[in-house]
Amino acid sequence: MSIVDSVTKSLVPVHREGWPFVAIALVATLVVGWFVDPLFWIGLFFTGWVCYFFRDPQRVTPVGDGLVISPADGVVSHVGPVRPPEELELGAEPLVRVSIFMNVFNCHVNRAPVGGKIVRVAYRAGKFLNAELDKASDDNERNGLVIDHNGTNIGVVQIAGLVARRIVCFVKEGEHLFAGERFGLIRFGSRLDVYFPAGTVPKVALGQTMIAGETVLADLNQPQAPAPTLTRVS
Repeated sequence: MSIVDSVTKSLVPVHREGWPFVAIALVATLVVGWFVDPLFWIGLFFTGWVCYFFRDPQRVTPVGDGLVISPADGVVSHVGPVRPPEELELGAEPLVRVSIFMNVFNCHVNRAPVGGKIVRVAYRAGKFLNAELDKASDDNERNGLVIDHNGTNIGVVQIAGLVARRIVCFVKEGEHLFAGERFGLIRFGSRLDVYFPAGTVPKVALGQTMIAGETVLADLNQPQAPAPTLTRVS
């Protein structure tokens, strides 16, 4: 294998959603650098960061019926029972939720947590609060999917953040997804929430680092815990 082949295979491709931003950054770099030489190098560094942000690496998704896979890179910021968003139509009772916060250095391509049919896609406009805040799940702009996995509905919600201003969803109701398949992208810092059936025992903990399409969040075929009771602190 030649050095060129080695370098080529080690490069991570840029997602198609990112190419317009890469082009804008590159053109701006050339124009500004023409007049102020030091700014050219700063712009070149920024263009490289844009390429890095929109990277779309290949992932190897674990195979197994009932496995729920992380839909995003990032850090687990919440694990526990929460009422799901109304627009998902998953009922008013608490469900187990795992939240994954993505900072601006994480890969922002989102992947299906399970395979199955998309039975609902629901977008809701909202605010742009810090996505790490728990109330961001209720107040922020978001786009939710409900996936029917062998008769069990799994909800996954893309949530905009303080910097994120654009949620992109590639799929529609009625389509089928494979576990780990790309379904969307959020531009810049944001968060993903995954809703499991009540009693699901998550296999992750607060602060744990997630890898989209690879980290196992839960196994739906394992024994379930008693349904938790939602409590509110006044």
